[in-house]
Amino acid sequence: MSLLRSTVNFGSMTLISRILGFARDVVLARWFGASAATDAFFVAFKIPNFLRRLFAEGAFSLAFVPVLAEYRERGDAAELKGLIDATTGALLSVLLVITALGMLAAPWLVRIFAPGFIADPEQLALASEMLRVTFPYLLFIALTALAGGILNTLGRFALPALTPALLNLAMITAAVGFSGYFAEPVKALAWGVLVAGVLQLGVQLPALARHGVLPRPWPDFSHPGVRRILRLMVPTLFGSSVAQISLLLDVLIASLLISGSLSWLYYADRLMEFPLGLFGVALSTVILPSLASLHARGAAVGFRATLEWALLLGILIGVPSAVGLAVLAEPVTVTLFQYGAFDLADVRMASVALVAYCLGLPAFIGVKILAPAFFSRQDTRTPVRIAITALAVNMVLNVVFVLLLTWHLAGGDFGAGLFATLAAHPGAHAALALASSASGWLNAVLLWRNLRPAGLAPVVPLKRIGQVLFGCLAMALVVAVGIPETQDLAALGPAGRAGWLAGAVLTGALVYGLVLVMLGVRPRHLARPARVSSDPG
Repeated sequence: MSLLRSTVNFGSMTLISRILGFARDVVLARWFGASAATDAFFVAFKIPNFLRRLFAEGAFSLAFVPVLAEYRERGDAAELKGLIDATTGALLSVLLVITALGMLAAPWLVRIFAPGFIADPEQLALASEMLRVTFPYLLFIALTALAGGILNTLGRFALPALTPALLNLAMITAAVGFSGYFAEPVKALAWGVLVAGVLQLGVQLPALARHGVLPRPWPDFSHPGVRRILRLMVPTLFGSSVAQISLLLDVLIASLLISGSLSWLYYADRLMEFPLGLFGVALSTVILPSLASLHARGAAVGFRATLEWALLLGILIGVPSAVGLAVLAEPVTVTLFQYGAFDLADVRMASVALVAYCLGLPAFIGVKILAPAFFSRQDTRTPVRIAITALAVNMVLNVVFVLLLTWHLAGGDFGAGLFATLAAHPGAHAALALASSASGWLNAVLLWRNLRPAGLAPVVPLKRIGQVLFGCLAMALVVAVGIPETQDLAALGPAGRAGWLAGAVLTGALVYGLVLVMLGVRPRHLARPARVSSDPG
């Protein structure tokens, strides 16, 4: 029950953050729409996020948490605190150098991430200026990730899960309260990002102090724990680099497409990230310290049972989330974003990408659940090797799918030239989302297969999968029947749209839940890993 309780706590806090995230995106869509200026901001925001995922949530966190959990299992508080201080000092010293270099090299970084901006000097200059403001966010958010990893290892999940809400609040405040003070209003968002980084780190420091683990940064690269973290980081850093290069390629290709493509993909990704963050990330975050502790105790039976419990929960929630979001793609987008500068054409383009992302949503959740099975055992090479394979396929599919879809949209004619054709036809951006979904499934399948030799591959009965699919089919049929025309829904106004969407979601959830109950699924099946209690560990 403790795992389920921790997952619910983490998911509840994440829900608050995600709701505020949607409020943020509604404000962004209403105030700024999808334009060259918003594309410039999203690039300036993506670059520090690129490095955040590379260093903080990628290589560093995946190496740090298992080592920290092992030190905690030893029961020596002084030894644990020494590891935290040395690791914090080492991370901070590296981040200071990277941040300084990033601010100096801002114009060149924008050229690398968005070469399509080179043809528009004003857009290039705007993105570079905003990047100098947003880049220090990397330093603060990486230290925030370190603080969150410490608290998660101590079994404290709520505060780290709620912390991202501060980014949303800061950006909403910047857009509504301060955009009017800038000649280019979107610049206010860049300053909002920087302020958010300071706030996100600041709120976690008192919690660390209460638990006696507030870091006193002292860089010690010779510390045994730091050396082990660095060794574990090498393959994950390489794998994260490949992952971020893949994202870079997405941005690069999208910058060559019709104006607004980056923004459409952003809004679609934000919608897809809602269930992924609420369920996939919650499960991944909660089970990683638990799996690391089980591995340290040699509790193999409990280890596999925990994975099976998490995967079952992921399927029961992730699959209907994907189906429901795909069926309601346009109503959701209209309700949340179709205000002010964000018009019905933007709704259709974002919705197409959302459907493509939904095809891979169950796989993305599966990857979040299965990858900790390797990292918790301090095996960083296997998941990285698999991720590189999947991402290499993704990069190839990006190019192939974009070319094929553009060729189709252009009526089978590239006569105007390849780049001119790419920039002339809306809709090609959906190919990037489709490629991401395909590579996500490859990643999940390969992770599962590589757990089999160790006898740790989780198994979910086909009966349960069939029950979920039947429930999703019934849900989709009932909900699809009542969907109005997009323009009719838009005419209802904010309250009417929200009311209709809430009714549709509740109806779909009710139908899905009733079908599962009728087929024999009970709450006790979700309560805990069935075999943990019998584990001799």
